[in-house]
Amino acid sequence: MKRCVFLTLLLMPFMLFCQKKSRFMVFSAIEIIRQDIPYDSKELFVFTFKNKAKKPLMIESVQTSCGCTTAEKPASPIARNKKGQISVSYDTKRVGQFVKSITVTPNMGDPVVLTIRGNVLPEKQ
Repeated sequence: MKRCVFLTLLLMPFMLFCQKKSRFMVFSAIEIIRQDIPYDSKELFVFTFKNKAKKPLMIESVQTSCGCTTAEKPASPIARNKKGQISVSYDTKRVGQFVKSITVTPNMGDPVVLTIRGNVLPEKQ
């Protein structure tokens, strides 16, 4: 038991540093959690980011993990030190808990994976 705890504590810093972050796109949050979402509501999950690159940043693609989730990316390049946003919507006619991922691929740097979580309430009778 002591050995397992020791190995976990020893490997923890390596696991934290292995997580990729984009050095060009800095998101205010990479996960948004919403509980008690009303059935058939039109709520958006909005991820804001800042361009830290020395030149304009273009979002090449935004890929969702399934068809129940859609995402909109900025149509034009984001200038240096300016903010942009990715708007994500989830089909709230699906009752219950959900976890969905959105992969954002910029024109420079590594892709960034965003996550939405929530719970859609049953339809009121």
